[in-house]
Amino acid sequence: MALIQTSLIWVTYAVAIAILLIIATTFVFIYQDPRERAASVTTVCIFTTSALLATVLLMPVDIALVSATTSSRDGRKKDWATPDAVESIRYTLEIVYYTLYSLDAVLCLLVIPFTYFYFEEGGPDSDEDSPSLGSRLWGAFKYTIGFILFVVILFLVGFFVPAAKGAKDGKHLDLDYFKNLLSENHGERALTFALGLLITLGTLIYVLYTAAGLALLPVAMIKSAPSISAPSLAENTASQLEQNRERQHQLESRNEGREDGLNSRDQRELEALIREERTLVRRERLAAEATGEGRSWVVRTWHKAEAVFRPIKLLGGLLLMVIALLIWTSMLITGIDKAKNSVCKAGCGYILGHINIFQPVNWIFVVSSKVFPIDYIVFLFLVLFLFASSVVGIGVVGIRFLWIVIFRIRKGHTSPQALLMATVMLTLITLAINYSVAMMIAPQYASFGTQTYCDLPARHPGEQPDCSNHRSSIKACTELADNPVAGLVCTPSVVSTFINRAMLNFSFFGVVDFWAQFAFLGVYLIVFLTTLFRTPKLDVEGLDADLEEEEEEGLLSSTGRRFNATWQDITGRSKQRMAQYGATDSREQTNGSESH
Repeated sequence: MALIQTSLIWVTYAVAIAILLIIATTFVFIYQDPRERAASVTTVCIFTTSALLATVLLMPVDIALVSATTSSRDGRKKDWATPDAVESIRYTLEIVYYTLYSLDAVLCLLVIPFTYFYFEEGGPDSDEDSPSLGSRLWGAFKYTIGFILFVVILFLVGFFVPAAKGAKDGKHLDLDYFKNLLSENHGERALTFALGLLITLGTLIYVLYTAAGLALLPVAMIKSAPSISAPSLAENTASQLEQNRERQHQLESRNEGREDGLNSRDQRELEALIREERTLVRRERLAAEATGEGRSWVVRTWHKAEAVFRPIKLLGGLLLMVIALLIWTSMLITGIDKAKNSVCKAGCGYILGHINIFQPVNWIFVVSSKVFPIDYIVFLFLVLFLFASSVVGIGVVGIRFLWIVIFRIRKGHTSPQALLMATVMLTLITLAINYSVAMMIAPQYASFGTQTYCDLPARHPGEQPDCSNHRSSIKACTELADNPVAGLVCTPSVVSTFINRAMLNFSFFGVVDFWAQFAFLGVYLIVFLTTLFRTPKLDVEGLDADLEEEEEEGLLSSTGRRFNATWQDITGRSKQRMAQYGATDSREQTNGSESH
């Protein structure tokens, strides 16, 4: 039974990995510019995105495995869950975690920089016309040496830096759970330091990009229906373009035979018409792409399907908005609880012994985890929601240094360099998401899952009491469970042990990461309130001034026009064309009645 249960958990994880590979591939192909596509960049981005999502989705597997060792009916360890069996499960998880964390660090700090410089060496801006493979590899390696030195210094610092003084002295750490978090092995301490540093760097990016994206993603889905349909846009643009060119022809006709050319007034009008013509041509191209004109039936069918599902996207956007507010509320409750009731406050990175205030998201996870894989599906949705929010945030804010925009992330127009830098940012953000979920969004679920213990005295030392007839004495496992039985039954998850160890041994990381969560809540609130009245443009470079003004309308405005535009996109007919058909039908009926 134990083998079947653990095998089912790992099979579920394997299926999730396959789904993530499809999602990562779709993400990369949607955003990269097809004209600058490079096989090396595409492969590295897909592999890195899959690896970082696989890292964060290992958490529910970890929680499910440790939860499976106890019985919720009587608060006892199951017969098969001997200390050796539990240790074997934890050892396997540690190997997988160390492998994935190390892989993420190598990809982020070495592989992606090398790929970036490799593409630059052979890209369109390179000095040589057609550099050889050897010269490109050597050029990329030269520039990557700096990153190699950074990694070596990072691990040397982690290897020799002493642990936090308060942690080393054991102050306020009277429980075995916290004492076991202290790293005595220098190699393990180096990995812990590197993990803590990367989580902290990722948290700083997470505060800006994920918070903004979490507020913008639901609104982007709600406003997915345009205020003017693609057929109407195409017809209006064609009509305006025809009038524009006719007026240009009239002005140019006036100039024929005149030595001094057009007067200043006509010249200014002609220049304005030429600028307007360029805008209309660009708008005509956008309208043709939106309708799928001149493209395969698959593309046209896809555009029709998008129009059909727009009402569902509207409802989905409203649902995501509610979920985002629920996440925000849960993080605020946990933050207040930690600031007030943490075991040792800043000395251990605000580790919370147990939840003192009802926290809705944590309660949802604990309840759903009683039937695997419901909690896994919920967790997968949460991770993808935060990941998609991060992508939207990067797309809106852009990759910038202070106020200077370095790269723009746009669908179908993202350069390989921008895609690689976005992948690095998403890797760091994912580590921050791992911390946020485990420490803020669902702390009890992430630490012990559904594990319980019998809060009765044992008859003999080392023996588990029986609570089958005392259901009220069954308590949820926490870090501060003072009953000796809890130490025999409760097994903390590996991910919570890793993160708490990093925060305890290097409390500076814990303090920065904890207070950064309040900055995250503040950024989300500001962007959310602003978004209700003015939606930031997600792709301003592909829109002309008229369309930009429409995108700046409030969230609740032009609803009727959006539904009309959706219907016209489904039918493929604009309002004007439908009116023309209606007038034609009326004339035919009138002529028919007159003939009769």
